Amino acid sequence: MQLNHLSPAALAEELGQRLKQARLNANITQAELAKQAGVSRTIVMNAEKGQAQLENFVALLLALGLAEQLNSFLPKPQLSPLQLRKLEGKKRERATGSRGSSEHDTQREEDDEW
Repeated sequence: MQLNHLSPAALAEELGQRLKQARLNANITQAELAKQAGVSRTIVMNAEKGQAQLENFVALLLALGLAEQLNSFLPKPQLSPLQLRKLEGKKRERATGSRGSSEHDTQREEDDEW
C-alpha cells in the first residue's frame, strides 16, 4: 500500500487499523489489551481509530509485543559520510601524559617501593 499520498489523518487511521488487526491476530480483546498496556479501553478504541497520543500508541505496541516493529517503522538515522568525516577529525589519537611531577606521581612512586 502506498502511504505517501495519504493525508496525516488517513495515515493515522491506517495505523489504527493495523493496530486493531494486530490485536485481533493476538486474539486479545480491547479490555485485555488496555489492562496489559495500563491504559483505558477508551484509549484502545481511539487508537484503533487513529486518534491516539504517541505514548499511548507505543504502550499498546509494547503490550502486543510489537515494539521491535518500530525499528522498521522508523529506523535510527545513520550519520552521513560528511558527518562521519567531521567526527573523524575529533577522534582522540593519543593520551595526554602527565606534565611534570605532581604529588600524585610522587605518591605512586612511594607505593611502588612497597
